[in-house]
Amino acid sequence: MTRHYNEAMIEIRNISKHYDRVQALRDVSLSVGRGEVFGIIGPDGAGKTSMYRILCSLLLPDSGSATIGGFDVVNQMTEIRRRVGYMPGRFSLYQDLTVEENLNFFATLFGTTVAENYDSIKAIYSQIERFKNRKAGALSGGMKQKLALCCALVHKPSVLFLDEPTTGVDPVSRKELWELLLQLNERDITIVASTPYIDEVRLCERVAFLSEGEVKGVGTADEILNEFRDVFNPPAIERVGGADAGEADSEPDSDNVIEVEHLVKAFGAFHAVEDISFKVKKGEIFGFLGANGAGKTTAMHMLTGLSQPSGGTGRVVGYDISTEYEKIKQHIGYMSQKFSLYEDLTVAENIRLFAGIYGMRDDDIERKTDELLNQLRFSDHANTLVKSLPLGWKQKLAFSVSIFHEPGVVFLDEPTGGVDPATRRQFWELIYDASSRGITVFVTTHYMDEAEYCDRISIMVDGKIKAIGTPDALKQEFKQPDMEHVFTYLARQATRSEG
Repeated sequence: MTRHYNEAMIEIRNISKHYDRVQALRDVSLSVGRGEVFGIIGPDGAGKTSMYRILCSLLLPDSGSATIGGFDVVNQMTEIRRRVGYMPGRFSLYQDLTVEENLNFFATLFGTTVAENYDSIKAIYSQIERFKNRKAGALSGGMKQKLALCCALVHKPSVLFLDEPTTGVDPVSRKELWELLLQLNERDITIVASTPYIDEVRLCERVAFLSEGEVKGVGTADEILNEFRDVFNPPAIERVGGADAGEADSEPDSDNVIEVEHLVKAFGAFHAVEDISFKVKKGEIFGFLGANGAGKTTAMHMLTGLSQPSGGTGRVVGYDISTEYEKIKQHIGYMSQKFSLYEDLTVAENIRLFAGIYGMRDDDIERKTDELLNQLRFSDHANTLVKSLPLGWKQKLAFSVSIFHEPGVVFLDEPTGGVDPATRRQFWELIYDASSRGITVFVTTHYMDEAEYCDRISIMVDGKIKAIGTPDALKQEFKQPDMEHVFTYLARQATRSEG
């Protein structure tokens, strides 16, 4: 049941903002109650981040006004910054500083000390304090977010803004972070958060739906999710002719694109990957899941030729991962959430660059570039700089570029992080199309609804594969209603320290 607030903490009146020809915000008006948990949701490019930056006094609006606790975000910046904490969508920490150094730095920025305000962050910081001498860049996703939250709270703000704080974080760590946020809310901290995860949207008392820079609706989570169901609850994907992944290990070896036997990767005494074995066949969509720190990224680096194993064997598209890793790189596709395209090149220039890297002929590049632009409906944007594209467009382009040379297998490392459900659905239609053409798709994801789209799934815990099979088989084996519960059940069995 939604509480009714007699006092507004945040008042936004007719805010507008544009960048050159792009209208980021158009006449936006909102009111958020003191002590409310309020969600700002919407598709990529809706204007959410611009709104956060204006409210935190980091960006000036073109017109309109906004106040926080009665203070104007333009004319009273000093008062605003004393009262707000901000976790931006991109990683806000200094990766080469330690946990303790990051926290002390942010405390200094606000003219305070960690000791003075320790009580305000104790519940969160106590969970990571034993890693205070570790560099932030070496932390797991969940620990980074806890540290970022501590840095945003170290000056005791009364309002906390979070721009998709759990993107790239596994389901268990996401739940832990939101438990912390709701505990903060009990201390009367007003929380404004954006998220692409529907379960997190439902934790907000009210939400505002932004699209194309405008507020399309404000109400309870259920009201908004129902009214705009086409965006947040698109129809299920109908897959035609998917791979028969019933028992891939029983298929002839000639059908296997990936074969791994007793693979190990050690860093000194620490075994990031500990004796894993599996096979993936041609055209299969194989989900490779695990909590942050479980070892899946390390395993993927070995399979893609970026690092070599400490023990065991593996072959990818017929090449040995220990001795023929340079050949592997030439015959696979790879897409990472962190880097896939060159932002300062145009759409067409990115396509031509990667096609050249993959060794394609000039006439093939020209022909296939036109075909791809038409397929993606990007023909009018061939000369548009990638950095000006919405995130969902970038990711669809990045995936298409990664399979432009028709590789035997494409590796996708959290390809849809931070993308709204409708855009994610479009992305998975591209994955299904690639699979139907015989391209094997090896994908990591923290969206458990996407896990349901895979032919088979493996789940890593503490460097080992704890479960492998079809989504239906795993749900039956562990007696769980969906993959979210399967993942959580297994991930909570982890015993080694994260990070």
